[in-house]
Amino acid sequence: MKELIRTNDAVVLSFAESLMKDAGIPCFIADQGMSILEGSLGLLPRRFLVAEHAAVEARGILVDAGLESELRE
Repeated sequence: MKELIRTNDAVVLSFAESLMKDAGIPCFIADQGMSILEGSLGLLPRRFLVAEHAAVEARGILVDAGLESELRE
């Protein structure tokens, strides 16, 4: 799995997940459990991961959807 986004913004994560599901790209939001445990402090961001073989395509979809500023290097 390849990390594309790291954020505390649930809306961004939900939107990215929806885009990947529509495109048929496997994705996973990591650290959800830890983020919930730490409460509303926002110390532990969640990571948006996609299948390694589809990372380039997924990045393109996210850029096209206006999430370029959320992407990690």
